[in-house]
Amino acid sequence: MASPTPPFRAEIIGSLLRPAALKHSFQQYREGRIDAAAYETALTDAIRGAVQTQEDAGLQAITDGEFGRNSWFGFFFERTGGFRLEPSAFQFRDADGGRYTWPTCYACERIKRRDAISVHEHVRLASLTRRTPKMTLPAPSAFHFFRFSAPADRAVYPDEDVYWNDLADVYRAEIAALADAGCRYLQLDEVPLAMLCDPLIRDQVKQLGGDPEALTAKYVEILQRVLADKPRDMTLGLHLCRGNFRSRWMASGGYEPVAEQLFNEVPVDAFFLEYDSERAGDFSPLRHVPAGKHVVLGLISTKCSDLESPDELRRRIDEAARHVPMERLALSPQCGFASVAGGNLLNESEQAAKLRLVVKIADEIWS
Repeated sequence: MASPTPPFRAEIIGSLLRPAALKHSFQQYREGRIDAAAYETALTDAIRGAVQTQEDAGLQAITDGEFGRNSWFGFFFERTGGFRLEPSAFQFRDADGGRYTWPTCYACERIKRRDAISVHEHVRLASLTRRTPKMTLPAPSAFHFFRFSAPADRAVYPDEDVYWNDLADVYRAEIAALADAGCRYLQLDEVPLAMLCDPLIRDQVKQLGGDPEALTAKYVEILQRVLADKPRDMTLGLHLCRGNFRSRWMASGGYEPVAEQLFNEVPVDAFFLEYDSERAGDFSPLRHVPAGKHVVLGLISTKCSDLESPDELRRRIDEAARHVPMERLALSPQCGFASVAGGNLLNESEQAAKLRLVVKIADEIWS
């Protein structure tokens, strides 16, 4: 039976490939050849097209493709006062064994919410669809884990608890503002907790003087704090991802190391779980999911163009249903198609085919 409210049986995670026209307009804007108003018009037109793509595929949850963001979480700290870039402690990997460094945020001043961070994105999206607008934000852990031994200038934050208090204040204010603007479907994108499932990452954390168990507990606690005041009629999802940058990743490993705490203590309605490859492990950790919580199975890869086998997708959903009842399961891609503006290694036609496949399989199983 199809779900009338989120999470829907066929879901989308968030980002979509940026169309060439939008990339061209952004380049013109950056070079000063068009003004902000002209770029805003181009951006809105591109989002209108992304909405149409999702609606044509049959999706009920609709995102703006994250077209107004440079990356899945860079926009958040760029619109928040107090951060600069510094090297991340972790690297991306690819199928050929390559490794890639990248910069992350570092608090060089007291952080504060200068203005609304994503509210304007929700308002614009809601004006372009009559279906359910879905907003995404990075989880708070993203502002700590990638430089967990030095996430901030110690002269500014000698007490890390003060850092967490400031960050939690930013999140609570932004979520409240989204609710006031009418947002009723919000997803937090959680990478560090997924990375802490990887034995190699856990070893690296220990080598750098950290405690994987303590970090897990802290990130769960902060999620509890920032979500404590959410409206009762707002559906909350938590998306677990092991890294998504130009079809690369940062970690591997099943959810077992964090599953019991994650599924039972994080106050969300649905868990969006990456399950598109062997790197995600098996479905046995789902036995910890309590009654009343939904699981959206990310079985369709956004990292490659190959279209998944419908029979294999049905088989895997049946396998997951051994641990969570079918009525509490749903289907989605494993991540966004463009967690950074450059996008993953497939084209828009292949992306649309994957979205249609999500809806087709969901309709067959749950209608």
